[in-house]
Amino acid sequence: MIHRIGEVHEGAATTDWMEQEKERGITITSAAVSCKWNFPTDKGKTTPESKEYAFNIIDTPGHVDFTVEVERSMRVLDGLIALFSAVDGVEPQSETVWRQANRYGVPRIGFVNKMDRAGADFLNVVKQVREMLGSKAVPLQLPIGAEDNFQGVVDLIKMKGIIWHMETEGMTFDEIEIPADMKEEAELWRAQLVEAVAEYDDQLMEKFFDDPDSISEAEIHEAIRKATIDLSIVPMMCGSSFKNKGVQTALDAVCRYLPSPIDIPPAPGVNPDTGEEITRKADPKEPFAALAFKIMTDPFVGRLAFFRCYSGHLDAGSYVRNMRSGKNERISRIMKMFANKQNPIDFIEAGDIGAAVGFKEIKTGDTLCDENHPIVLENMFIPEPVIAIAVEPKTQADVDKMGMAIAKLVEEDPTLRVNTDEETGQTILRGMGELHLEIIVDRMRREFKVEVNQGAPMVSYKEAFTATVQHREVLKKQTGGRGKFADIQFELGPVDQEWQAENPDKHFQFVNDLFGGSIPKEFVGPIQKGFENAMGTGVLAAYPVVNMKVRIFDGSFHAVDSDGMSFELCARSGFREAGRKAKPVLLEPIMKVEVITPDQYMGDVTGDLNRRRGMLEGMDSRNNAQVIKAKVPLSEMFGYVTQLRSLSSGRATSTMEFSHYAPAPNNIAEEVIAKQKGKLKVEE
Repeated sequence: MIHRIGEVHEGAATTDWMEQEKERGITITSAAVSCKWNFPTDKGKTTPESKEYAFNIIDTPGHVDFTVEVERSMRVLDGLIALFSAVDGVEPQSETVWRQANRYGVPRIGFVNKMDRAGADFLNVVKQVREMLGSKAVPLQLPIGAEDNFQGVVDLIKMKGIIWHMETEGMTFDEIEIPADMKEEAELWRAQLVEAVAEYDDQLMEKFFDDPDSISEAEIHEAIRKATIDLSIVPMMCGSSFKNKGVQTALDAVCRYLPSPIDIPPAPGVNPDTGEEITRKADPKEPFAALAFKIMTDPFVGRLAFFRCYSGHLDAGSYVRNMRSGKNERISRIMKMFANKQNPIDFIEAGDIGAAVGFKEIKTGDTLCDENHPIVLENMFIPEPVIAIAVEPKTQADVDKMGMAIAKLVEEDPTLRVNTDEETGQTILRGMGELHLEIIVDRMRREFKVEVNQGAPMVSYKEAFTATVQHREVLKKQTGGRGKFADIQFELGPVDQEWQAENPDKHFQFVNDLFGGSIPKEFVGPIQKGFENAMGTGVLAAYPVVNMKVRIFDGSFHAVDSDGMSFELCARSGFREAGRKAKPVLLEPIMKVEVITPDQYMGDVTGDLNRRRGMLEGMDSRNNAQVIKAKVPLSEMFGYVTQLRSLSSGRATSTMEFSHYAPAPNNIAEEVIAKQKGKLKVEE
């Protein structure tokens, strides 16, 4: 598909096509490519045959600030290869990705890369995957040599060695007998492998106990495939991608063990008319159903909507129903994506990934389906932003351009939120981290030619209630004609623990305990809406409220003066009054920080984390360096990377990702509230 393999460190990787990706040597946006792989299928035949497999590959970022790219790709993929560094092992971002894969039930293979680097240790990474990620990691290979001496692997299924040729850059290899000094270790790990998958086949279990040597390769492959698709095991492989070592065996493993679209359960969805659960099989003859998982703006073709087709067949030029908007959309052209290049195709079928052109209003997470067979597919989880900056255009000419640029960037990236501070008139951008917002501002400058001034980063605080209170709120307004009347009695406080466990992504629990018609049914919706809207502005310092429970149990109404709007306004004012009595607290985002530092800087680094209100959670040594894990408030972490460099003469590195929200200490909360109130007063 490409004439020359591009290397990441040279800024020439095919899927890292953005300018910022080339400069920084990191992936920022997910890119889709398609390719084919010839995989031998000679099951005991004299002449080896091979079968051509078509792959849709999505390359996703590793940095936690761009975690939504992983999230939305995970939602539409059938299998994944999780990459670990043989030197660094399981990093904090690996844990995040693992949780995302568990959320969507995606089968996976582990590939331990960089086996030729100093400090590489394959079996240690396997152990970390078991202990830190709680998965049954099962090695399919053992490395022959490591670091500078990494030559090949022992295949524990064939019980043969593979040695790569350096003169062909690892493109070709020889099969050899297992080195004598590795025979015993290989036997031991093979027994563990067979034992791990034997429960997936009763005959295999019997053979394992009677005569382990009688088990055929095909039987092991079949059992590994079943166990992998069932998420019971994670097959682990190793290599060095830079030298092409282990890439062929990894691609063979994808064909052998990861599911094709027909191996996974039918896509679940809901019939919007009846509310009942329905499914769509991965079959071109079924009605068309697809999920739009990414919107991208291309300078040549305009807006592109990447979508995964779960069932049916769609020709270019056809109409589909967008279930969010309820409107029909014409898909004028369908593209097969190859990173940032588009190849037009005539149609798309179940199991494939394509990009649509010519639509009016498709957003990330929209279900596209056959208008006569409506279905709403399960949407994806979008994490909340934790950090904000204020931006303003430098010149008058930039004002309109900035609005357009932000609108396009928000459409592409669901974790980027924008709002206008009503008091200052400033535009506030919210995102997942400093790097995320830095890239956004850089893209505004380069892609949209907008120059902006940006303010210092701000923390996205939240508010919550810690006590449950009962309150009665009565709204009476009498103007010339018809007045407004509403009377509600309710209980306001924190959500129930059980409810929270079942609904981890929701923040508002509403319980209707009204009886005897004290308030008519049609006013309950407006009451709920009133409370929900009021949560956007908390009672302490106007920050959004999370994890709130409202139980409405009594009230009264007036036959003439009561209407939906009266009850909505009553709920809003009731929220303000009751909220002040429900012991509100300020919540601050806490970050999970991991620092890798040489021994001699250990004291300085931990001392600095303590000064930043960090809670140390553990230390661990990894290849002559110390790994420090801590939970630190985000407000204390601005500019940390620079400070860490100066503390450690540039030798320590750190990673940081959002962990959870926790109540801020009193002195910090008072300071933040005073500052926020002062800001609001000045503006008034």
